[in-house]
Amino acid sequence: MQRKLCEPMKKSIILLFITLSLMSCHRVNTVASDIALANPIMPIRMAGDTAHVVLTDYLPQLFGDTTLWKGLQWTGGEALECINHVGTPQVMRELDIVNRDRSIHTLTFYNQHGSCAIPVLPNKPVRQSLISLGYEDDKLHVGFYEAVANPLLEAYIQNTLIDHTRWQEEADGTWTLDLAGLDFSGRTYLRVFAEDGTYLYNDMLLPMQDGKIITDASQLNRHDPQAQVLYSLMIDRFEDGNTSNNWKLNSPEVLDIVDYQGGDLAGITKKISEGYFDKLGVNTLWISPITQNPWDAWGLYPFKNGNKYDPSKTYTKFSGYHGYWPIFATKLDDRFGTPDEFRTLLDTAHAHEINVILDYVANHMHINSPTLQEHPDWHTDSILPDGRRNFELWDEARLTTWFDKHIPTLDLEREEVCEPMTDSALYWLANYDLDGFRHDACKHIPEGYWRMLGQKIATRWPNRPIWMIGETYGSPELIGSYVKSGMLNAQFDFNVYFTAREALCGYTGLDQVLQNELTSLKTYGAHHTMGNISGNHDQIRFASIAGGAIDIHAYGKEEGWTQEIGIGDAEKAYKRALLLEVLNMTLPGVPCIYQGDEYGEVGGNDPDNRHMMRFETLSLDERTMRNNVAELIHMRRHSMPLLYGDFIPLVDRPDEIIYQRIYLGEKITVIINRKNLTYEIINN
Repeated sequence: MQRKLCEPMKKSIILLFITLSLMSCHRVNTVASDIALANPIMPIRMAGDTAHVVLTDYLPQLFGDTTLWKGLQWTGGEALECINHVGTPQVMRELDIVNRDRSIHTLTFYNQHGSCAIPVLPNKPVRQSLISLGYEDDKLHVGFYEAVANPLLEAYIQNTLIDHTRWQEEADGTWTLDLAGLDFSGRTYLRVFAEDGTYLYNDMLLPMQDGKIITDASQLNRHDPQAQVLYSLMIDRFEDGNTSNNWKLNSPEVLDIVDYQGGDLAGITKKISEGYFDKLGVNTLWISPITQNPWDAWGLYPFKNGNKYDPSKTYTKFSGYHGYWPIFATKLDDRFGTPDEFRTLLDTAHAHEINVILDYVANHMHINSPTLQEHPDWHTDSILPDGRRNFELWDEARLTTWFDKHIPTLDLEREEVCEPMTDSALYWLANYDLDGFRHDACKHIPEGYWRMLGQKIATRWPNRPIWMIGETYGSPELIGSYVKSGMLNAQFDFNVYFTAREALCGYTGLDQVLQNELTSLKTYGAHHTMGNISGNHDQIRFASIAGGAIDIHAYGKEEGWTQEIGIGDAEKAYKRALLLEVLNMTLPGVPCIYQGDEYGEVGGNDPDNRHMMRFETLSLDERTMRNNVAELIHMRRHSMPLLYGDFIPLVDRPDEIIYQRIYLGEKITVIINRKNLTYEIINN
């Protein structure tokens, strides 16, 4: 296959051309450890026939050490072309590429030890049809759910392109990939991409151990991203394990619902030790921010239907119980515990094969933080050029808007601000055995911050499993712009969540859930680790919506202050809430349960969705709900089709959807009926 070198690079690497050409002919089967990633490099997904590619988004560690860079080539000859680049020929950082034949191509980086390949996927309609049919004697059998003529198949193990000669087309139209003799050790991943003249097909992902495809979920561990089930908890509202650190404001200005309730790190450790999460089945805990927050009260809540003071309404200031107003970026809040208690939590979690990811706030700091006192110019302007206040302008002033007048947004587009904030995130990884981060308010933080953080992590801990998931409300294109190997591993898929919530309550059809899911698969890949949520600390509790106790389109905050929001129609509430969990446990992605949703906790919006966690005082309906959710989680974690299976939609009607997950020929069929509020999960 012809290779074409980027024109500006020719003189710089002409002496390597013969060696690199020989290497490309037989495609090396090993990847040097100094340029390998712990996980496969995310492909370049072209939104058009041309694309501007920032290479650090895909290979961040290549650019921390110029000795790792020796050359770049690509498949496709004239079809894939480099028309411009930023950086030196030895260390290019950005490329403009043109995909003239709209086919799958590969960018391959070389050094003296091996190669590292990035798939380049063309801008074509995506069709869910590629499936794995079986595996034996080092041979993988794949096919298409519907007939496909003359497909092009490309296979990668980890970040190495496998030679085309290993593919064999069978008489029945299926394909066989011969994996014999390929030298890969440890946990790697086999990926298959396919396209034809019209469609790009769903990508395939199969985990491997020492060169063999994994066929049993018991071979997986907590570091396999697709095998995670997340549990989101707010430390202060979870469990009080150490009463000696309890501290309330006890101020007449602060209602008790927004004061500290005593939950702490010791309480989380207690529940891990008691086996609560083992029984439930979750294996990753996302804990709320632990950095020091202010000791006094701030804010005065104005209802959205008017900002004027109404003496008939109940107003309150807030404590920092939630953790999202950091005074210090690297100090643990005394009310949550000590560094030793945090390390005990992590050790206990890992002994139970549970990951812990930390909620990290980079967008803003409290206005009284010593950092902002010392550097008052480090935040963005609270007044827009037209004189308006720059508060809560989430989309209009996305990178500069303040969340409130006491929490200024940091000007992270400035290097002198971005450097210490990324270093502060690294502090938690360096001093605690954390497994990753949940990042707050991602879309309000410039891309340069995520690139800097990704490069620092990849350079310092190239082989440490660190998984990062972000929070962005917006279009799939905006959300996906942060999901790259050198930035974030995933974000929460709010678009699927909001559609599922409306569909299950009859405001739109279930078929729209499948349509949104297909958009997600096209945008993030068929085996993404985007978070499928049951709710979160910023949303009305779904059980209350599902039972009709509060309208689905209500703002929910004023209602939470002025009403006691319950369950409504209990039968509908628990059945609809369980169907949401069925979706989350069977769709591609990583399920995420917000604390209390496992038993159908009720409430409005913040802070009414942040009740103290209940473990024992549950009704029969709540205990039944929790048992059903635990059964779903354990089913998912023991099922290779639900963890890594290819996704095939079969029926998409307003009242019923049917889809399959298929892994090496094993099928799971999911049937969800909105009219009857029933579901079936069939292993066939």
